Amino acid sequence: MQYKRRQDAAYQAGEEAVTNLQAALALEDLTLPSLSNGGPVAGHGFVQLGGCNAAFANRLAEVIAAGGAALQYQR
Repeated sequence: MQYKRRQDAAYQAGEEAVTNLQAALALEDLTLPSLSNGGPVAGHGFVQLGGCNAAFANRLAEVIAAGGAALQYQR
């Protein structure tokens, strides 16, 4: 029973991570069509990001870098 609860919690963690990432990407009008919950893996939530083209990857890198720079500035 404890194993099932851990698996359920891991699956839920993956669902929440997918939702959070979709929402964050949407702020920049970015969508990963194949973003999905990969189910529990080794007792942890697992998110499948899927593939994307180079332009998307470069745009995502820009957004992440800008966010990281903003966080550094706040500290």
